[in-house]
Amino acid sequence: MDFTGQAETAAAAGDFPPVERIEGPLDAGVAILCDHASNALPPAYGALGLPPEAFARHIAYDIGAAWLARRLAELLGAPAILSTFSRLLIDPNRGADDPTLVMRLSDGEIVPGNARLHRAEIARRRELYWRPYRDACIDLVEKMSAAGCEPAVLSIHSFTPFWRGRKRPWKVGVLWDMDPRLPKPLLAALAQEPDLQPASEAVGDNEPYDGALAGDTIDAVATRRGLANALIEVRQDLIATRDDAEAWAARLARLVAPILASPHLHERRDFGSRAAGKTRALKEQRG
Repeated sequence: MDFTGQAETAAAAGDFPPVERIEGPLDAGVAILCDHASNALPPAYGALGLPPEAFARHIAYDIGAAWLARRLAELLGAPAILSTFSRLLIDPNRGADDPTLVMRLSDGEIVPGNARLHRAEIARRRELYWRPYRDACIDLVEKMSAAGCEPAVLSIHSFTPFWRGRKRPWKVGVLWDMDPRLPKPLLAALAQEPDLQPASEAVGDNEPYDGALAGDTIDAVATRRGLANALIEVRQDLIATRDDAEAWAARLARLVAPILASPHLHERRDFGSRAAGKTRALKEQRG
């Protein structure tokens, strides 16, 4: 199958909008983002040569994250932006020049529709899907800032219980880079939850990944703009059903709401250059 020109025509016709928007007041004080909300593909791409069961795996999307993000936005009365396309097409959370922007091999699964991509096709996907999603996130926070209240930004993800045969102990992780205003009090609040004990094992501070990665959505949308932010990762087996995901949303809303009430979270802060802060080399594909 040709995975190129057909998709351009379909997207240009608006048959597959790359962004889901949840409306909310621009002075809500927080914006919710969900980079890996969907396992869907534009019709012109078929299944990228993959079997149907591949799209139930974490390689296609963050299981449970969309349910959690939508309910959290509702509970906080906040606007939200969610992706509508699978990370197998192009990863909306990667930087524009990231070598893992389009994965040819993901957690042992060869992606036939990505295996022999030319640069032109990667650029086409970037313009039709990646860029509209990233632009929508940036546009939302800038409109919220212009409305008079600098927003904090919460990015919702989920992670696999096992990675490379090893069990991950964490139930939830808070990822962050240079700005501690939101992640530190959130980590402290999570550590007090009775079912997240011992917190040293159940609550991850920059686990299961480090939150400092140049070019990722939270970096481009929030960190570089001096906006308070945190990326929340919940283990996928804990939010694999809608009821469980929405229960986690209720927990996070309860914990986050009093933190958001602090005025210092709604100021732009300059934490200096990335070289002076935390940095990390590009890691492998994340699960």
